[in-house]
Amino acid sequence: MTFASSSRSASEAMTLHWSPRSPFVRKVMIVLHETGLLDRVTCVRNVVGMNQLNEQVMHDNPLNKIPTLLLADGRKLYDSRVICDFLDGLHSGARLVPVDRNQYLQAMTWQALGDGFIDVLLLWRNWYIDRGLPYDWPEDPFLHAFNLKCKAVLAALEAQAAELEAAPFGLGHIAIGCALGQLDFRWAFIDWRPGHPALAHWYQQFQSRPSVVATAIRDDNAPSAI
Repeated sequence: MTFASSSRSASEAMTLHWSPRSPFVRKVMIVLHETGLLDRVTCVRNVVGMNQLNEQVMHDNPLNKIPTLLLADGRKLYDSRVICDFLDGLHSGARLVPVDRNQYLQAMTWQALGDGFIDVLLLWRNWYIDRGLPYDWPEDPFLHAFNLKCKAVLAALEAQAAELEAAPFGLGHIAIGCALGQLDFRWAFIDWRPGHPALAHWYQQFQSRPSVVATAIRDDNAPSAI
């Protein structure tokens, strides 16, 4: 899948190890749309998994993870936090990473919460699928803990929904939105909206952004965990 444009010089070209169903890749894609940098990146589909090594990805990222961004000068950037921060410095529009110190700390905390929630969801899914148990099985301490963490994150986000709505759109919002997108994508049977109306309202607004619509997670049936 390629988004490169011939109107850009080779010195500006970048390559992204990409998947249409990775929430961390989606963070980067939303940033590319929001910053107008999409035509500077060529997206290359790669399949990775926790137990599925990809030689092409590992050549550029020894952790075998996507997204990984290759720059024209040979540098290789990972993970999504680093890539998004880098991209935010390449455009002249409103920053997604706040300059104000207090706003910066809040945005980075929201990003950490969103990214951490994605990690929980990915590990949780692998754990319960591998064991063939109900996702919230109380006798399995890991499944029980994952379930409680999910509830705790949703409760924390519900309490902060008004702050999310009031703050300028940025990287923290993107991370949280991508986490909720992953929850809907892989955990559709968890009906979280009725118990979290303020968060559901914020997320509905998030989903209406063109950058979010354009990057909706989809399954292309590639043999991979994400």
